[in-house]
Amino acid sequence: MSTDQDVLIYKKQDHIATLTLNRPQSRNALSVELINRLHAVWRTVDADPEVRVIILTGSACGTFCAGMDLKEAARIRQEEGVDVLSKIKDPFHECMRAVEKPIIAAMNGDLPAGGMMLGLNADLRVALRGTRAAITEVQRGRGSPWAVPLLWQMPQAIIMEMVLTGDWMPIERLYDMGWINYLEDTPEAVQAKARQLAERIRDNAPLSVMAGKAALTKAISLGCEAGLAEAKRLYQPVYAVKTPLKGRALSPRNACPYGRDAESRLKPVLEAHFHLLYHPYCKDL
Repeated sequence: MSTDQDVLIYKKQDHIATLTLNRPQSRNALSVELINRLHAVWRTVDADPEVRVIILTGSACGTFCAGMDLKEAARIRQEEGVDVLSKIKDPFHECMRAVEKPIIAAMNGDLPAGGMMLGLNADLRVALRGTRAAITEVQRGRGSPWAVPLLWQMPQAIIMEMVLTGDWMPIERLYDMGWINYLEDTPEAVQAKARQLAERIRDNAPLSVMAGKAALTKAISLGCEAGLAEAKRLYQPVYAVKTPLKGRALSPRNACPYGRDAESRLKPVLEAHFHLLYHPYCKDL
């Protein structure tokens, strides 16, 4: 259960989990508490058979996520003499990258630093027209190793400019190069489009959806030939299902196309084929 005072609000409805960064007074900055809560909740939603797709968004304040809470980081350094990263279980949100279910980022404001990191770790992105993105760590004497996956998401020259200058970039430019799936005119429209995408994914065959994400994700690291071989392996549990796939018109809206008990029945098979996706940062949960 969550309350409006929680730094992270978790709601689940119709097989869609919505995670809301809830620190509007701090522009949804990532405090130690919030980062560790996110670390725990990614594995929770991934293990929940009632969740098929995830939306990540921020409380309305003009900023999707401001990145690391630098005031808290400075206080920790002054009072304890350690870097804030030492307080965080998964400082670069690698557990988010290991989530098997699709993640949609509903980016309803600016996304500097850690906000950009959360965006790149999502699978689909909906953004607000007129907002901006930046990798500002170089201006603060911090680091951005998390930006490396961007090399597979947008042109290298653009990433280099963002990493080396720390300057803001209009979200429209990132949309033009394909990093943003949809641009909307209002924060409400961002949420509505993200929900529409989530419902569209939710209504598809869950094993096919998870295999599709896994295949594309693994191919980034493996390359074309090895990635193709791995994709064939990952799709084996999909082809192994003997229950015929029913048409959308013949199935209840929220029914699993493989049968009511398919998700729990096939979980052991799925885990056996997807075990390589689990990241060591998630093992302590």
